[in-house]
Amino acid sequence: MPDKSTIARPYAKAAFAAADGRLGEWSEALQRAAAVVADPRVAALLDDPNVSAERLADLVASIADPPGDPARRNFICTVADNHRLECLPEIAARFEALKAAAEGTIDVEVTSAKPLTDAQQRALGGALERRLKRTVRLRCTLDPTLIGGASVRAGDLVIDGSVRNRLERIAHQLTA
Repeated sequence: MPDKSTIARPYAKAAFAAADGRLGEWSEALQRAAAVVADPRVAALLDDPNVSAERLADLVASIADPPGDPARRNFICTVADNHRLECLPEIAARFEALKAAAEGTIDVEVTSAKPLTDAQQRALGGALERRLKRTVRLRCTLDPTLIGGASVRAGDLVIDGSVRNRLERIAHQLTA
């Protein structure tokens, strides 16, 4: 069986096309649907042969999209009919990537040894926006094991300026 990200790609593209300018609504509904199928109680039902795809679609749609948008309901039914509900978290993630690209934004994860000040966050955000030519949304986390410095991840771009990484490189050079 292909991996979930390969399966998710065409579904995410279809959802993106069906969103038709309502990206925010679709994004929220897909995130809720992903959370529903990730719940252990629902995940157990996904492999149960006694539960039909229609009942699973009804369950997910009723929780994830209470307003009952017909296009989103149809999408969830299609995913359920094809026995791909377990891929909803990956579909939602791929949809978010398409949405971010369309909006010209990128989520950047910054992991630092110590909390970044507001001024540091603004400076880092500005530098990344110039380099990536997109609007940057920073998500900062702490990891004291970095010792000092920070690591930045934006899509495929990784900039590791941590002290831990520098020490590992020096150790590798000394033992090579």
